[in-house]
Amino acid sequence: MNIKENSVLDIPKDDDKLKRVIEIERELGEIQDVDVLLERILTETRRIVNADAGSIYVVEGNSLRIKYGQNDTHLKELPAGAKLPYTFFSFPINQQQICGYVALTGEPLNIKDCYKIPESKPYKFNKVTDLTTEYRTKSMYTIPLKMANGKLLGILQIINAKDEKNNIIPFDEDAELLISHFASSTVQALQHAYLTSDMVRRMLKMAEFRDPKETYPHVERVSSYSLEIYDRWAFNHNVPVSESHTFRDTLKIAAKFHDVGKVGISDVILKKTFPRFTEEERNIMKGHTCIGAQLFDPPENMLDQMCQDIALHHHDRWDGGETGYPGKVDLSKFSLKNGVVPESEPLSGADIPLAARIVAVADVFDALSHKRCYKESWSIEDSFAEIQNCAGKQFDPEVVLAFMEIKDRVCSIQLAYPDDPEE
Repeated sequence: MNIKENSVLDIPKDDDKLKRVIEIERELGEIQDVDVLLERILTETRRIVNADAGSIYVVEGNSLRIKYGQNDTHLKELPAGAKLPYTFFSFPINQQQICGYVALTGEPLNIKDCYKIPESKPYKFNKVTDLTTEYRTKSMYTIPLKMANGKLLGILQIINAKDEKNNIIPFDEDAELLISHFASSTVQALQHAYLTSDMVRRMLKMAEFRDPKETYPHVERVSSYSLEIYDRWAFNHNVPVSESHTFRDTLKIAAKFHDVGKVGISDVILKKTFPRFTEEERNIMKGHTCIGAQLFDPPENMLDQMCQDIALHHHDRWDGGETGYPGKVDLSKFSLKNGVVPESEPLSGADIPLAARIVAVADVFDALSHKRCYKESWSIEDSFAEIQNCAGKQFDPEVVLAFMEIKDRVCSIQLAYPDDPEE
């Protein structure tokens, strides 16, 4: 997704469309995170056929859950750098819903006007969202994303094709062909991303078994906050789109491993609730940063490097204060036998990797705003205030600025990934 999200899509000319499709197919194959890939598929499909809006859904059991919704008309009404509200909802797969009908039949559906669907059709268009947002959905093309074996991965829905004068038009045969070809070519990239996602989930499940605080919702929230913080930070710093695409994809995965090193901490310490840690236990607990970093040592690619940076340095302080750790530590001197972080000089400011500075804010905010076995949750307002108060001290002030500019999306992410009520 273009970080300058409130700008309209750059629509390629007809002669360039096929060339662009081939180019983006290659780029999609390099994306590792499923969510980032789905978002990019939606963006690029809309660009190819000059569509004003669209959504992408994933299959979860017998339901479809929206992952991303985009709408240029609404986006242009927002301030520069702002995003549309973070949307999340799901619905049962049935023939009454357009997406459900496509999921069940396995065939694309091209509707010229959603307000003029014949009564004889089993599916209907729900006008509630249009009425709420003062939008007019007209032309719609909905297509299933299926694996070679027929398994349904999701549904891609593109809305309101436009001509060169921005008049809404139906999706013609050329548009159908382009969307169908592109949707088919994305499936291989999706399958690869899902394999990566499954491996990540298994590794994180291991950490969750060890640490009751390292739950799936917590990890997903920290990862999602981090992505949103980076997007805003990148906008504020005019980061080139090609650079931001690669960084955000890697960050979305790497942020999930911020506390993976806790797998090497003794249960006696890790699951202790009261009384709180002794000084010796606290020093051993700090060793989770070095253990996590060693899991990715030596780093073989950008993802390994970012995972290591985040695991090792997300507790270092921007001001280099004494409560930050582990500092400029030499990993070769860390021994799992005693588990104590070697003495080292503080690490501060921009010497702390950007990814770690971002995850530091995301992790602390989530810990503050959610209940833990040793504390009650803070209010959202108090949690935001604490992050703001720590700008320039514990946290990078420019990262905090970006975080405070996306408060609405942070709150929406919290609603999308609630903690298990039994925890």
